[in-house]
This record gives sequence, C-alpha cells and structure tokens, in this order.
Amino acid sequence: QVQLVESGGGLVQAGGSLRLSCAASGTISNINPMAWYRQAPGKQRELVASATSGGRTNYADSVKGRFTISRDNAKNTVDLHMNALKPEDTAVYYCAGFTSPRTFWGKGTLVTVSS
Repeated sequence: QVQLVESGGGLVQAGGSLRLSCAASGTISNINPMAWYRQAPGKQRELVASATSGGRTNYADSVKGRFTISRDNAKNTVDLHMNALKPEDTAVYYCAGFTSPRTFWGKGTLVTVSS
C-alpha cells in the first residue's frame, strides 16, 4: 500500500506562485497516472493535472499555461508548480495515484488565493 503526503499549501496573493509536493511512501514507477485534484468549498472534486510514468501530461483547461505537473519516479514525488494564481484556484489540493484495482489519495493541502 502506498501512502501519499502533500505539502506546500498556504496563503498567497493573486498573481503569485506556489509549489505543491506529493511524497509517496513507496515506489510510484508502476502507478499510472499520478495526478493532482482539487476541491473548492461547495464544489465537486476535479482533476487539475496528471502525469504518466512515460511523461505524458494532461491539464484542466482552467489551469493550462499556468500550472505544471512534474513527476520524479526515482524520488517517488509528484510536484505541482502553480503560477499566476487566481482566487478561483482556492481549494484543497489532493495528490492521487491510480493502479488497477486501487486508487490512492493523500489527505490534501489547502491553497488559499486572496484577491
């Protein structure tokens, strides 16, 4: 079983940047994809970005050009670099890893963007 622990959340002004990190307790090399999700108050959890071990990435339209996901299989980490943050990016951000048949979730880290 893999445990995922997020870090790096906090309060930032609009236009600022943050880097979220997800550390896995075990190897992620066979977990595809690794992803970041977010859930804003009163809204459903949504996919932000995902990355396969082969380097393929996918982004929600709302974050394209502003966020970058990076995955390091050797270090068992997945980072989310967030630039040009907007108040609507405020949410709890979750790291997730998908295998068959299990999905692993972290407990989340709060990102608050002030206007």
